[in-house]
Amino acid sequence: MKTLKLLFICLLIIPTTISSQKRKKKIKKPVIAITDSLYHGLKWRNIGPFRGGRSVTSTGVIGKPHTYYMGSTGGGVFKTTDDGITWKNISDGFFKTGSVGAIAVAESDPNIIVVGMGEHAARGVMTSMGDGVYKSMDAGKTWSHLGLDKTRHISDVVIHPTNPNIIYVTAQGAQYAPSKERGIYKTTDGGKTWKNILSVNNTTGASSLSMDMTNPRILYAAMWQHRRYPWVMESGGENSGLFKSIDAGTTWTKMKLGLPKDFGKSGISVSRANPRSSFCCH
Repeated sequence: MKTLKLLFICLLIIPTTISSQKRKKKIKKPVIAITDSLYHGLKWRNIGPFRGGRSVTSTGVIGKPHTYYMGSTGGGVFKTTDDGITWKNISDGFFKTGSVGAIAVAESDPNIIVVGMGEHAARGVMTSMGDGVYKSMDAGKTWSHLGLDKTRHISDVVIHPTNPNIIYVTAQGAQYAPSKERGIYKTTDGGKTWKNILSVNNTTGASSLSMDMTNPRILYAAMWQHRRYPWVMESGGENSGLFKSIDAGTTWTKMKLGLPKDFGKSGISVSRANPRSSFCCH
């Protein structure tokens, strides 16, 4: 009897084991495996627009993969809705100056676009200045001027990911003379009023700003001490450097560990994939 019982138990266990093994085999592997070799054949190509001069800024729109905006240094803002096949200037008749330094589209509302004027790349011959900040509430059909006229050169515009009324602007300031309109500006009312939340001195402006989009209170800023003379460009110094805020810009701490003592112009970016990683180039 014991032998029969053992045999009966084995007959019950074996089919269960076999079926579980079959279920494990049914687990499908990902159909697409991304490897570096898939990108070896990709090449850059010029998609225009072919008017307006060089460009230092462009941006896409989350949720609209065919829509892009490009800011030129002499022709304002251009828009494409077909991946760059055709472009249309959307700033003519609204902007008083043509040099664009930064563009940002609100992640929470793609109709909201904020543009900072004045190219931020200090060139050896001439750098075109701007007249502050412009904003569109209808995806570029109309624009309004939000002030900050004397910032002259704006390098970044950052919009809060869930509250588009909170906007940060990095102002490099006038190149040919000291000016107090430098540093990082913040608005909490959509641009009606602005407050300078990070200022070093009248020869040090903000060259870059990046936000941790998973925690918008965390900001990283790059400050650049510079001045342009007719015969030379003075770039870098003890007042340049990287700063961090963990309270949405109320207070800032200059970062020093592992960084060079003297900085030139630098840029900083927080990884969207891993916000604990930040990248800086200078």
